[in-house]
Amino acid sequence: MILNRGDAVSAYWPLRDELDIRPLLNALHGEGLHCALPVVAGKAKPLVFRRWRPGDALVSASFGLAEPSADAPAVDPRALLIPLLAVDAVGNRLGYGAGYYDRTLAALRARGPVIAVGIAFEAQRVAALPVDGYDQKLDWLVTEQSVTRFGD
Repeated sequence: MILNRGDAVSAYWPLRDELDIRPLLNALHGEGLHCALPVVAGKAKPLVFRRWRPGDALVSASFGLAEPSADAPAVDPRALLIPLLAVDAVGNRLGYGAGYYDRTLAALRARGPVIAVGIAFEAQRVAALPVDGYDQKLDWLVTEQSVTRFGD
């Protein structure tokens, strides 16, 4: 899938030791993509993505997240840049345990093609992870050292 000007890409505002992708977020915006950040809509619900532009003020939210304000328009991303704790050799991702990205990816993929790109440090790679039936695989992984495509 190729992204075009005007397509939406979701990213994340880094927490703690997550890889800081804010420079990439700014570059994507500069290339004409609509950037968005995730908003937690409620327990056990898929994430909502709200439009973000450089300079937009963010509000503090649960889990220590920084989110766009409620008046920022919601968008459906065609690509998601996703943080993680660990990733295995076939694209299984270990997140923070609440299942938000798994529910979100399942909902988006049911509506059409979407690309899931894990963003991590190379040290977060592991040989294998436990997998449940609701877990959604990544399509790509980008680290500070490499880019990996999973699947066919």
